[in-house]
Formats: sequence, C-alpha cells, structure tokens
Amino acid sequence: MKTTPEHDQRVAKLTFASVYPHYVTKVVKKGRTVEELDEVITWLTGFDKKKMEELIAEKATFETFFNLAELNPNAELIKGVICGYRIEEIENPITRQVRYLDKLVDELAKGKKMEKILRTGN
Repeated sequence: MKTTPEHDQRVAKLTFASVYPHYVTKVVKKGRTVEELDEVITWLTGFDKKKMEELIAEKATFETFFNLAELNPNAELIKGVICGYRIEEIENPITRQVRYLDKLVDELAKGKKMEKILRTGN
C-alpha cells in the first residue's frame, strides 16, 4: 500500500509528545519498561533521555524530531508491515522513519529480545 501526500503530511505534523505516552502504555501493559522503550528510541535516533524530554516539552513534530535525529545506520534493517504499510516500500523519509519507530515499539511490546529489536543479533 502506498502512502498519500496527505497521509505523509499528517504523520509529519504529529507531535512526538502526543504519541510517546501511547508507546509507554503499550509496552508497559505488555510487561516491558519505559527504560527499554527509551533504549529503543535512543538506538534509532541517537537522542538521550534529556533530549527526548526537551523534544516532548517543545511539542516537536515528527518532522522536526527526525530531522534532528542521527538515524542508526542499521535502521534500514527494520522491515515488515506496520499500520498496513510495508516499511521498506514507504517512499517518504519522515513517514518511513516514524514507521521504523512504530515497528520497534511493536516488537518491544511483543516480547522480542532487545538484541533482535536493536538489530545486533544475527
């Protein structure tokens, strides 16, 4: 399924602050920790906890969030379907990066081992 320009714009304008609490709820409900969630976000973006808190306080959009991020070189290893979209086929970089994050959070909530989520185990 291809994303539309309207969909890409909507995703880019979402704020990290509005989505982060949903990520927390999802992973904690499944027995994972906020620390593990933050580790996954740090792995993908390079942001430490302090920077994430700043971006939440600033109500940074995902567009700003990912423009500031130093994406992990192994992020392209994140593949599969999330929210009905095959990640590796998403052309818009911001939408693809948001779906990378969604996929990592999903894998964490599903109980995958951290080395698999962080693409370190073979």
